[in-house]
Amino acid sequence: MKWKDLLSDQRPGRIEYGAGIHDLRSEFEKDYHRIIVSASFRRLQDKTQVFPLDKSDFIRTRLTHSLEVSSIARSLGQNIGSGILARRLDPSFTDRTNADICVVLQCAGLIHDIGNPPFGHFGEETIRDWFARNLSGLKWKGQKAEEFLTDRQKKDLRGFEGNAQGLRMVSRLDYPVHHDGLNLTYAVLGCMMKYPAASDEADPSARQVGMRKFGYFDSESELFREIQEATGSGGRRNPLAYVLEAADDIAYATADIEDAFKKGFFGFSVFMAELRERGVAGIYRDRLEDLFDMSRLTGAANPEESAIRSWLREMQDVLIVAAAESFLSNYEALMEGKMTRELISGRTAGTLLSALKTIAYDYAFTSMSIFKTEIAASRIMNCLLDNLVPAALMYDCGTPGLLEEKYLSLIPVNYGLVCRKASDGAPESVQVYARLQMALDTVSGMTDSYARDLYSELTGLR
Repeated sequence: MKWKDLLSDQRPGRIEYGAGIHDLRSEFEKDYHRIIVSASFRRLQDKTQVFPLDKSDFIRTRLTHSLEVSSIARSLGQNIGSGILARRLDPSFTDRTNADICVVLQCAGLIHDIGNPPFGHFGEETIRDWFARNLSGLKWKGQKAEEFLTDRQKKDLRGFEGNAQGLRMVSRLDYPVHHDGLNLTYAVLGCMMKYPAASDEADPSARQVGMRKFGYFDSESELFREIQEATGSGGRRNPLAYVLEAADDIAYATADIEDAFKKGFFGFSVFMAELRERGVAGIYRDRLEDLFDMSRLTGAANPEESAIRSWLREMQDVLIVAAAESFLSNYEALMEGKMTRELISGRTAGTLLSALKTIAYDYAFTSMSIFKTEIAASRIMNCLLDNLVPAALMYDCGTPGLLEEKYLSLIPVNYGLVCRKASDGAPESVQVYARLQMALDTVSGMTDSYARDLYSELTGLR
């Protein structure tokens, strides 16, 4: 793969806004602005990162998480770009290339979770479970809807992926005046695709990390081919996708520990013991103890919290340096599409990252408060899907009943336009699939609070 192709500033949209206007920004800087002012990006402020519907302003949302990933991704880009230039790894890599990869990574960091439904990853799991249980019973014009779908389309629905929905959101749903969404550059779209695989190609046990999930729905298969052709990646994982993945790992691993500690899921001594138990290097554990001693000596109001927060900031720097060095050490394999593992691995940085992830999971993700909230979230999501999906199958065909008509009115007009565009003159498999996706677009596009409040209004329950 070559940087001149990977950093393609072309766009998939056939109509481009602002053509002929004198603008000194690069195409990637324009992408950044488009994302920041988009409705789908704003909605991330009320979507779960780990703790659904939390009342604390301290706890992270998808928006604050995405901003952190964006910042870390840009920092990684700066370190990697400077390293490529200093070590002369690639004669085609210039200062301009360095600047461009930083902005592309910054943009991809903002949108890497933009397709996630309400209530975080539990929302994804609920959608998958709903279609696993209900797809076979859905009707289309009096017949089983499932019989019209291709195998890939059925896998898309039963294996719903926020990553694939993210590509759909930015390329179809957000501001779809000409059905191109935000019409971002191929470079940014290629970078955000951590998984260059379809649902019938992905394998959770695959040796290649980029094939363990899927990154696009059947509805975006043509767009995926365009991205691969424009960026020259040829079905392989974009090198910058490894950087985005590392930024995401660094951001959520450290943030989840901070948020979980703040909420009281574990104390300082327990955290220290867990780091030791999970084999984290002594130099990192000693540094945390030093920061705790310093916090006590300086009279910090909460020396344990102060020490952990300071330590996590330092560990972010450690992991950033490790990820950048891994990229540089594996430069040839990355550019040839032969890299099979994540950037951050090994005994020191890899063990540290793994420990932070598993501690957060063991103490926060499996807590009783999370379970209770997820039970409530399940009732909300299932109610919305129970009613919106059958109604969507009656969109623009037949005569919906009184109740179905009411539910159809809840579907945003622009999502209906996208459905109609996909359906017009298409085979029945696409028509059925497009309507099911329209229901999913509606539910997955909701914020946590909107989904909860809509459920309350529809059921008279709280």
